[in-house]
Amino acid sequence: MRKLTLLLAATLALAACGGSDDDAPKGAATVQPTPSAASSSAAAPGSGTPSGRLRSMPEQLKFEGTTLDGKPFTGSNLAEQPVVFWFWAPWCPKCQSEGPAVAKVAERYKGRVSFVGIAGLDKSKDQMQKFVTRTGTGGITQLDDRGGDLYKHFKVTSQSSFLFMKRDGSADRASGPLGEDELEKHVKALAGG
Repeated sequence: MRKLTLLLAATLALAACGGSDDDAPKGAATVQPTPSAASSSAAAPGSGTPSGRLRSMPEQLKFEGTTLDGKPFTGSNLAEQPVVFWFWAPWCPKCQSEGPAVAKVAERYKGRVSFVGIAGLDKSKDQMQKFVTRTGTGGITQLDDRGGDLYKHFKVTSQSSFLFMKRDGSADRASGPLGEDELEKHVKALAGG
């Protein structure tokens, strides 16, 4: 029954992507298809199109969203680099406790591993921004997922959750809370040593 419910929810979410931009709530993330490398010419790194080892864009990176600061964000810009996705909610005590560790590890691996926070499971953008301030995680990209589209896209059902994506698009998952040492162990492996 649960699988049927998830399948129905995914189908409805995909059908909703066909509507106009006016149908989407302001500030909500949307999951949209991104052209694969096979359908476009080689592009420069960071342009949203794989240019080297990848033959096509990993499904996980086929999304668009908005940062908590209101700026557009495209997942394909993360292609061919290691990424830590951190799924959190502003009312989550586990998320609160691990926020400072996420900030410290992200700072240590700056330029080698990208960190993306995905704020969800709450309707208050103000509470999400306060969480970022309280936890000191303003140095990493924070996406606004009040609509839950990114949680669904990544098949995340609870916070605190992590997705550690390698350069080739393969990924490992972990549930929090993760302390600084445990998080660093995952990130060090992701960075290649």
